[in-house]
Amino acid sequence: MYQLDKKEFGAFVARLRKEQGYTQKELAARLCLSDKAISKWETGVSIPDTPMLVPLAQALGVTVTELLLCRRQTPGESLDPSTVEEVVQQAIRYPKTRVKRAWSAPGPWVPLFLAALVLAGAGLVLHPVLDLSLDLLPIPVGLAAGFGVYFCLFAPLRLPDYYDQNKISGFMDGPVQINLVGLSFNNRNWPYILRVCRGWCCAVLGLLPWLDLGVQLALSALYPEVWSGLMLILTLGGLFLPIYITGKRYESQ
Repeated sequence: MYQLDKKEFGAFVARLRKEQGYTQKELAARLCLSDKAISKWETGVSIPDTPMLVPLAQALGVTVTELLLCRRQTPGESLDPSTVEEVVQQAIRYPKTRVKRAWSAPGPWVPLFLAALVLAGAGLVLHPVLDLSLDLLPIPVGLAAGFGVYFCLFAPLRLPDYYDQNKISGFMDGPVQINLVGLSFNNRNWPYILRVCRGWCCAVLGLLPWLDLGVQLALSALYPEVWSGLMLILTLGGLFLPIYITGKRYESQ
């Protein structure tokens, strides 16, 4: 039965890191971790959690199998599937449970998001009907729709445990990445951050097209030079600033 030697693993990671020309701090930055986490791996105190293996292997220029075997495979060398499975299962205790996603939890956010989509669509359609310009409006509305689909339907309800064990300033889930310097994502603040993100998506979708319509009708002097830039600043700042404030508030509670 294969057993991962933490010391051997750490030495292999350290050697690969040096080959790539990274300091511990630089490698940690690529993985959105603290350099203390890299130090613990290299000294054999701990090993990465399962979700970190793929980005770590990519950063070090090896395959996940090579990373777990603590050696590079020779050209033409292959491992049978049972050996690979045993390496993964025994070395990292690969979890069998699936991540619980937002769509599986009861709550008001999906109906609110759908209602906001309807409002956004009606507002966007009304602009050309009234001979008004859309200008930059589709950009924040499109972002809110895309983020809304993710945060209201597909976002994980709980972060992997390694977020609680390390100070990680970046959230990564497939193509979705949020990096905020000075803020650590963990399971203490994640439920509140989710709430902020969902609220932002619904608010931008449901209100911004109508606010833009009102500005064009009543305050045409502000449009588009002043209002278009202000709209983007308010909408994007209205997402990341509340995330940061909320995350810091509940970061260590």
